Amino acid sequence: MEECIINTPLGFTKITGDDDGVNSVTILNTEEKTTDIIPEILEDCVIQLKEYFEGSRKQFSLKLNPQGTDFQNKVWKQLEQIPYGKTISYLELSKQLGNAKAIRAVANANGKNPLWIIVPCHRVIGSDSRLTGYAGGLHRKQWLLNHESPFKQQSLF
Repeated sequence: MEECIINTPLGFTKITGDDDGVNSVTILNTEEKTTDIIPEILEDCVIQLKEYFEGSRKQFSLKLNPQGTDFQNKVWKQLEQIPYGKTISYLELSKQLGNAKAIRAVANANGKNPLWIIVPCHRVIGSDSRLTGYAGGLHRKQWLLNHESPFKQQSLF
């Protein structure tokens, strides 16, 4: 398993993967030393994340290999279908997966998503449009949603 640490606008990020694909992209809550030489197997992921943060990439095209249960993998696959700049509720996501009553299980799987940003769990919000739960912190979720919004906040000054 190869790994690297990069710095992003939201903090230090650890990426792991191997020949089977990217296993995880995780935001760290501590300051870390960035990797000097990115492993070849992770270079495309680093490039695509950089493009995302620069605003030139709206969709990722990476070989992914997250480790989870069958149910979690089903939820994570469905998350990939949420378009850039759009949000859905946990209830909507549960309905898309065929069981509106599974909302808690869906929310739990969403929270265990190991592929930060690439599998866009930040695009899932509460039914009342409130930001709810995000492993990276609600301030990061808000930043990501603002970053993807077609309506950029203008400064008065």
